[in-house]
Amino acid sequence: MFSKNFQRKYALTDQGLRNVRKGAFWTVIVNLVVMAGMGILYLLMGGFMGTLTEGASLPGPLLFAGLTVLFVVLSFVTHLQQYQATYGLVYNEVKGTRLSLAERLRKLPLGYFGKRDLADLTETIMGDVNRMEHVWSHVLGYLWGAYISTAIIAVCLLVYDWRLTIACLWGVPVAFALLFGARKLTARASERTKAAALRVSDGIQEALENVREIRAANQEARYLEGLNQKIDEHETVTIRGELGTGIFVNAASVIMRLGVATTILVGADLILSGQIDFMLLFLFLLVITRVYAPFDQSLALIAEMFVSQVSADRINEIYDTPAVRGVDTFQPQGHDIVFEHVGFAYDKKKVLDGVSFTAKEGEVTALVGPSGSGKSTCARLAARLWEISEGTIQVGGVDISTVDPEVLLTDYSMVFQDVVLFDDTVMENIRLGRRGATDEEVRAAAEAANCDEFVRRLPKGYDTPIGENGARLSGGERQRISIARALLKNAPIVLLDEATASLDVENETKVQEALSRLLRSKTVLVIAHRMRTVAGADHIVVLENGRVAEEGTPAELMGRGGLYRRMVELQSESAQWQLNAVR
Repeated sequence: MFSKNFQRKYALTDQGLRNVRKGAFWTVIVNLVVMAGMGILYLLMGGFMGTLTEGASLPGPLLFAGLTVLFVVLSFVTHLQQYQATYGLVYNEVKGTRLSLAERLRKLPLGYFGKRDLADLTETIMGDVNRMEHVWSHVLGYLWGAYISTAIIAVCLLVYDWRLTIACLWGVPVAFALLFGARKLTARASERTKAAALRVSDGIQEALENVREIRAANQEARYLEGLNQKIDEHETVTIRGELGTGIFVNAASVIMRLGVATTILVGADLILSGQIDFMLLFLFLLVITRVYAPFDQSLALIAEMFVSQVSADRINEIYDTPAVRGVDTFQPQGHDIVFEHVGFAYDKKKVLDGVSFTAKEGEVTALVGPSGSGKSTCARLAARLWEISEGTIQVGGVDISTVDPEVLLTDYSMVFQDVVLFDDTVMENIRLGRRGATDEEVRAAAEAANCDEFVRRLPKGYDTPIGENGARLSGGERQRISIARALLKNAPIVLLDEATASLDVENETKVQEALSRLLRSKTVLVIAHRMRTVAGADHIVVLENGRVAEEGTPAELMGRGGLYRRMVELQSESAQWQLNAVR
């Protein structure tokens, strides 16, 4: 019943599966205890019937009082245990699931995040887990507990009369057969609803991220019109899905309730024919009032269980994505980075094809080329942020595909073009480069990256919060903090992807001077579009269309008259461009 397939179907952890079993067990106990309470009414009614028909004395009140007290105590204890098993434990399961998902995402290659947008992943971790939490706590335990308890009650009722048992319970399997038969329709409706919800989330996120551009283009009304359309579509799809689900749920409820009518009809016929007495029919009528109760909630929520399959599949998709693995030791012989016939494809589109070059320790190796040539891709592959499709990348003679990325990255410092800062102080954003660094070490790295000047102007200096992603700083200031973070780490390999792109000429010069002093004896891989940035590099690799077009020293490449020289000359010509006054 609660197999591995069941566990996967509802995206349960091992502990979550045990919780569902426990919840179902206590639901069975609760249902049986409540059904036993019906027995008190049966005994009481039997006593009254005996008095009316045979003139027997009424049962003593102490007996019924004692039974009532016992019922209340048992009901309280069992309901408390059920609550703890179906709610208390599940809430811990939700926390564990979110932590497990976060841990799994931490192990996935960066390429995975390029295929999933932020709104989608956020919806999975928050929205989908919330939906599954409701299924885990309100549906699974109650539903399976209702199945088991009803089966036990059915066996007991068969002992009394099989005809009344069938008349009483026939609607239960028919009702659930109807719901299970319609689950494909429900699942498709859920998928459409989820897709519409994601479009709304994407639209809202896009509007917030690009509010500056929208206002600058005077497109507020047009963009809001498009967003309103997405919201209206989501509302329409949701209403249709709820309507379709409601029809099947209500139909199933009506079918199940027909058991009351059939029980009365069959019971009346059996009484008239003298095959049973009134008390037996009364017993079955009492059972009916309770046996359907566990399914009342289940019928309303079983549709949610079907809908939850979409959320469970989205959660399982994260778990099923192969994690990046490797050994937890990294002992290279030096830190030369060697690309050997490296190929990489992104969404079946070839980005790199047979790339081979060596970035030597103690030298600055620059990757240049037109936009889309694969420069940034090489940097990410060198740090195993993405996984190569073919070939090998070695660092100090060690194939990096065999090393756990977290262990590998201890030897890397990186500054990318897209700076990411946290909603924290300047000090803590820089300290992210090396946890445990002293304040003096942080300040030294900041001074080397030319941060000290603007930090002093901040209200609280290094203790000033900088807002979400450094919203209170300029682009150049954010870039310098990122550089300071990399300098603080002081790793033997440094990757710089347009590291000075957001700096003015003066600050760029100062930062380059600092980098020149602090990057000595390290393996440095620089990606840049501006040729003057890499003019002092020891080795230049020119990429074009995902292949190595040429490589050598700046002087050698200028003498060959190839792509590198053409890029230098074009940038020299563009530097002469100037604005002409309007006449």
